[in-house]
Amino acid sequence: MLELRGVSKRVGEATHLADISLALQPGSLNVLLGPTLSGKTSLMRLMAGLDRPTSGTIHFDDADVTGVPVQKRDVAMVYQQFINYPAMTVYENIASPMRIARRSKAEIETTVARVAGLLKLTPYLDRLPLQLSGGQQQRTALARALAKNARLVLLDEPLANLDYKLREELRAELPKIFAESGAIFVYATAEPEEALLLGGNTATLKEGRITQFGPTVDVYRRPNTLDTARTFSDPPLNAVEVRKSGGIFLHESGFDLAVPPDFAGLADGTYAIGVRPHHLQPHAEAGMLTLPATVRVTEITGSESFVHMTCLGEPFVMLAHGIHDYRAGDDLTVSFAPRHLLVFDMNGDAVMGDGGRMAA
Repeated sequence: MLELRGVSKRVGEATHLADISLALQPGSLNVLLGPTLSGKTSLMRLMAGLDRPTSGTIHFDDADVTGVPVQKRDVAMVYQQFINYPAMTVYENIASPMRIARRSKAEIETTVARVAGLLKLTPYLDRLPLQLSGGQQQRTALARALAKNARLVLLDEPLANLDYKLREELRAELPKIFAESGAIFVYATAEPEEALLLGGNTATLKEGRITQFGPTVDVYRRPNTLDTARTFSDPPLNAVEVRKSGGIFLHESGFDLAVPPDFAGLADGTYAIGVRPHHLQPHAEAGMLTLPATVRVTEITGSESFVHMTCLGEPFVMLAHGIHDYRAGDDLTVSFAPRHLLVFDMNGDAVMGDGGRMAA
């Protein structure tokens, strides 16, 4: 198990990581999800031993490895800017960490064949990296990390520079590859969709702090803070401040929204309510909650339309299926199911509905 205990990292006056405690189990896939400068790479560098925390300790299988350098840790790393040895064939690139570890020839041949097969590199084993496509080069770097058979594998946005089709293919393959290893995998990404596709566990980060950690689907469906909900929403979460008074949420504009039954027991007061863009729809059905909106711009991607709107004075986005050719200035009434409403108090903490559940 890899365990971080109260870890912080400061550089001069800047705090890069603040009081992070995290326990990662063997055989687990763990996603670090957050925007640029949220602390993902800084955290991975501490896990690897490339940097040392300003305070706190790092433990691997109960041994304190806080001051142990990367060369003495059983770790493999793959970065967004992947690196291969240009003068070595794909076979030799994959085999290189095993040769350094003085593994037997038979073990090297078996392992290279296995990981090359997993990553669809078998036809290219005799080629040099410069004879490969970008995707094949990235898969070579991934294969080398897997062949090392390290107990900790760190992947820092490894698919960011690949084309869309290859990213989708590898996103589908990686969980299967990870499942065959007993290693701890840590995968950094800025894309909520990628976290959901990979599964496993997810830690959401904001400004150097972990806001939530748990099974990926649970973190997505039940964010415990407004910061977590915003981190795990792309397009951005739609949120607005309201005052609960009896059975209504009242906005300062005078618009009111019925309080769903699950939240009827909330004390009167001020809250932030939120709904994800894909839960909004441009037509109302029985039992739906509705909001007035004015279109600002519509982006049509083919199968979906991103409708940017102003709703209750705030910028909102609706991700609607199909083609919707709305014009700037069009008035809309958008709706969503009550079960999709997220409610947060003024500290940004999620409010539980009746029965101890939050909206999904």
